[in-house]
Amino acid sequence: MLINVQGHEAYCYTGGRSFSTELPTVVFIHGAQHDHSVWVLQTRYFAHHGFGVLAVDLPGHGRSKGEPLPSVEAMADWLLALLDTAGVQKAILIGHSMGSLIALEAAGRAPERVTKLALVGTAYPMRVSDALLNAAKNDEQSAIDMVNVWSHSTFSQKPSSPGPGFYVLGGNQRLMQRISAQHAAPVFYTDFVACNAYANGEAAAKAVACPVLMLLGRKDMMTPPKATGALAKLISDCKVTVLEDCGHALMAEQPDAVLEELFGFAVE
Repeated sequence: MLINVQGHEAYCYTGGRSFSTELPTVVFIHGAQHDHSVWVLQTRYFAHHGFGVLAVDLPGHGRSKGEPLPSVEAMADWLLALLDTAGVQKAILIGHSMGSLIALEAAGRAPERVTKLALVGTAYPMRVSDALLNAAKNDEQSAIDMVNVWSHSTFSQKPSSPGPGFYVLGGNQRLMQRISAQHAAPVFYTDFVACNAYANGEAAAKAVACPVLMLLGRKDMMTPPKATGALAKLISDCKVTVLEDCGHALMAEQPDAVLEELFGFAVE
């Protein structure tokens, strides 16, 4: 599904079904150097079980045009503008990593429009090390390699694991490389700077007016579970679920568990 948002073409994956505002809407927001494809299992299930799905490609990512946006606040404004263009008044927001900050900021800016909020692989503040920032700016392949290592709980996953046709680490690496090849702008560096600079999380959390799920990986080195404690205390209705044997790439390492938690949260 292609729509015009803030003067540029934006792509939303709809889970294999036509999007309808007659159904409850759930919006999936990817993280840094990713696109909608990280949600493929979850989005297809939601779309075939009673929801209208919009899995966005952020500007400068995947199939969406325009430059990558420089701040979480700008991305949250873009997301709310996308909902306006799509005719969506209220939605469930589900975001991973950088996408979780975007979802949080959007829910804080427009609490009346967000019915539920799921923050997957989240942390606040979401600091990025100087080494990773420098690599993203000057040697992007090194940054991709670092993030790929730190995003997974183990290197024991082999091709055809967890099932035939899968290679979790290789798939994530190729996705990040593809994003780099598709866009001339420094997407990874821009995304990391936005995460590192975001300072409005506490105010946004206090403004959230809906139930919140924090879905975390026990072995997450990028956004460790302990980094959510302070933020969770600021949200009046917050459930924290930690998946075992799982790193930052939750949707790839534990796809069924992530789907079960997210769908259960959406329908409860």
